[in-house]
Amino acid sequence: MASLCGSIQCRSSPKAVLLDAAVGCKPGKKISAFPTPSTSILPVLLRSSRSRVPVVSQLERRESLKTARASVAEVPVEVLPEDVDLPKGDMWSVHKFGGTCVGNSQRIKNVANIVVKDDSERKLVIVSAMSKVTDMMYDLIHKAQSRDDSYVLALDNVLEKHRSTALDLLEGSDLASFLSSLDIDINNLKAMLRAIYIAGHATDSFTDFVVGHGELWSAQMLSSVIRSCGVDCKWMDTRDVLIVNPTNSNQVDPDFSETEKRLEKWYSQNPSRTIIATGFIASTPQNIPTTLKRDGSDFSAAIMGALLRAHQVTIWTDVDGVYSADPRKVGEAVILKTLSYQEAWEMSYFGANVLHPRTIIPVMRYNIPIQIRNIFNLSAPGTKICHPSVLEDENLPKLESYVKGFATIDNLALVNVEGTGMVGVPGTASAIFGAVKDVGANVIMISQASSEHSVCFAVPESEVKAVAEALKARFSNALDAGRLSQVAVIPNCSILAAVGQKMASTPGVSATLFNALAKANINIRAIAQGCSEYNVTVVVKREDCTRALRAVHSRFYLSRTTIAMGIIGPGLIGSTLLEQLKDQAAVLKEEFNIDLRVMGITGSRKMLLSGVGIDLSQWRELLSEKGVVCDLEKFVQHVQGNDSIPNTVLVDCTADSIVASHYYDWLRKGIHVITPNKKANSGPLDQYLKLRALQRQSYTHYFYEATVGAGLPIISTLRGLLETGDKILNVEGIFSGTLSYIFNNFSGKKPFSEVVAEAKEAGYTEPDPRDDLSGTDVARKVIILARECGMKLELANIPVESLVPEPLRTSASAAEFMEKLPRFDQEMTAKLQDAKNAGQVLRYVGVVDAANRRGVVEVRKYDKDHPFAQLSGSDNIIAFTTTRYKDQPLIVRGPGAGAQVTAGGIFSDILRLASYLGAPS
Repeated sequence: MASLCGSIQCRSSPKAVLLDAAVGCKPGKKISAFPTPSTSILPVLLRSSRSRVPVVSQLERRESLKTARASVAEVPVEVLPEDVDLPKGDMWSVHKFGGTCVGNSQRIKNVANIVVKDDSERKLVIVSAMSKVTDMMYDLIHKAQSRDDSYVLALDNVLEKHRSTALDLLEGSDLASFLSSLDIDINNLKAMLRAIYIAGHATDSFTDFVVGHGELWSAQMLSSVIRSCGVDCKWMDTRDVLIVNPTNSNQVDPDFSETEKRLEKWYSQNPSRTIIATGFIASTPQNIPTTLKRDGSDFSAAIMGALLRAHQVTIWTDVDGVYSADPRKVGEAVILKTLSYQEAWEMSYFGANVLHPRTIIPVMRYNIPIQIRNIFNLSAPGTKICHPSVLEDENLPKLESYVKGFATIDNLALVNVEGTGMVGVPGTASAIFGAVKDVGANVIMISQASSEHSVCFAVPESEVKAVAEALKARFSNALDAGRLSQVAVIPNCSILAAVGQKMASTPGVSATLFNALAKANINIRAIAQGCSEYNVTVVVKREDCTRALRAVHSRFYLSRTTIAMGIIGPGLIGSTLLEQLKDQAAVLKEEFNIDLRVMGITGSRKMLLSGVGIDLSQWRELLSEKGVVCDLEKFVQHVQGNDSIPNTVLVDCTADSIVASHYYDWLRKGIHVITPNKKANSGPLDQYLKLRALQRQSYTHYFYEATVGAGLPIISTLRGLLETGDKILNVEGIFSGTLSYIFNNFSGKKPFSEVVAEAKEAGYTEPDPRDDLSGTDVARKVIILARECGMKLELANIPVESLVPEPLRTSASAAEFMEKLPRFDQEMTAKLQDAKNAGQVLRYVGVVDAANRRGVVEVRKYDKDHPFAQLSGSDNIIAFTTTRYKDQPLIVRGPGAGAQVTAGGIFSDILRLASYLGAPS
């Protein structure tokens, strides 16, 4: 054979043709020499063919093996008699260690320690290349093909990485043997890469051979470390054993029969209780080196586990197990203790970091469980993937026991082929997907209505242009004739899949899923639910994907119901609410699974924003020091802009009509609104009706319990009566805590003006008491209740008896008003005396006369035994007279004013919203 130091004559023999194909030259063509040692590429590439080729590399390897055997003899190990037959069964445990597990010398020692401590009778360990090495090897191929001379330096880096690791791990003859073998491999690789450099091309088989060296080196080093611990151990080049047939889909199919024969033969020549085997690499039936492609080492472990009938296959990685959702998108994702084979299969298909679906097939055949463990956290039990019959709590009647987790696939596009000409026409679907197949596109999901009017499917966004052009070309006649109306592309889509055993046949699961998405204001573009009962798949906008994932994950109790909150108006009511939220935050998280995150606080001048949630223990200081100029539009965008939190609520603690005017737009954008602000519900009737219509049509909530009774359940009581079919006849009440206090204390011992002054001094009135005495606030509450009863009244339709004397309504200030008020005490004293003469008391009330469709606000007289006459302090009281409660009205009584009770009423609405959004009640 001509020396590689001269020119190489390409020949036509079968073996030479393989080399010719590898370097990309035609038979009979000459290529220039490459300046490398006189080693032949051909026998290395075809080493498994057992051809008799007298080359230096083979002699060197034999010498290296002799040296290695000599070095092993120096270490005291457990000596096993040579087994003729390969034992199979539960005595075997199979481990697979990924690249991060053997990323450096210390990690390789940790792996060896785990293997040694495993008390299984027999162990087979699959090992990947050191971290990043496979990428480095692919980079060598890329550089050589591109005729980039830096491949030489890159190969030196590969050499140095393994040389330095070996120097840390090995000693004496073991070290010398490995370094000698490593040098031979590197020299051969230099020759191969030089050939690729010259040809500017490398075949798949050549590439597979080059990139598989990382596993060879890590397996040799690990086996040497384990032998140094006194454990009988041999390493296996799985290219001598594992035989696969390449397919046309960039995958391979294992030849189990041939592999089993070769495994038995290998073991008969290399009996050992501990075997370190290379992952990822294999051979074709023609003994040409190849790889197992994506997640190949996991596949190697599953194949070997099945052939050995092992009791378990453990996949060691750098995470604690399989998560219920991507923890980068769902911070509260949990580790799943168990998964069925099918559940793991479905989750991995939809992008979850579990296992490649093909990894599960070999072990599933023999019901061999797979355990996912974290090598960096040995205390974590991990996730067990096994047959459903051994799963715990399988028959619990809970939705969360049926839905195990959620997975997503991004960067997709929907293709919709639609037209009446498709209905009842055989072969249409075949023609559609035939065209898709011809362009080599991968169909991720298919959805078709029973009417056959349209077929919708998802493909990677990078492939959709070719798919659409192919379909338009294939159906050009049908499109021109109108039998097909369109081939439409919907870009920027993502798939969300809910996965679980029997979930598709369990009532309530799909409803809960869709309800959670609707409440998060997420629109579904397409739905697919197969008969396998293992997943329900929906397509959503890409920008909605993370929110959708968070929403459904929270709804199935796998994580907290998280709500992003924006507090508008940190005045007396708002600041009290923030204090209550701070005090209850921990309890809500731990006991009720509710996570309320205040993402923003804004006043009329400054606002404070946070991306993760404001520390409520120091919000005042933060607002003062880090607050920026208030911009309500930017504030709302920020609070809603966190994609990781699916639900947003704005809490308006102001009495501002301008803020209230934004409610409609906020609700339309999917933002929930909670408020004690009466301006929206008592404002112009057309705006109120528009707001309520939007609320009824959407899943967005608008709660305003505190607008009428502060913390008292006035609105909810009225709705409960109406929704259960009761008819409201009359609603009458003392709705103002201020006026309740004033009339409860106006007994004639003091003039009216003095009682008002005392109320102002005690903090019961607004800074300007005219705001209370005018009756406008009570009128707004009457309007709100009247509209709840279905009455279409404007605020101007309510007659209001003002307690502000006419001449004082234009007083320049509150001080001037208070100074002049005593001049008008005589009128109120006369009214009080008339009431006393009749044995009655005065009360300032609001009335909804539902029977006559009107409302009124006025001072009325009540007998001393009437419930309204029994009030004290600033309590409110409301009486509902209905067809059911006609003789004895339904009474609601309690504190109706004050920061604590009003904030408590708002807080109650927030928790009601959380319950509607999925929190356990």
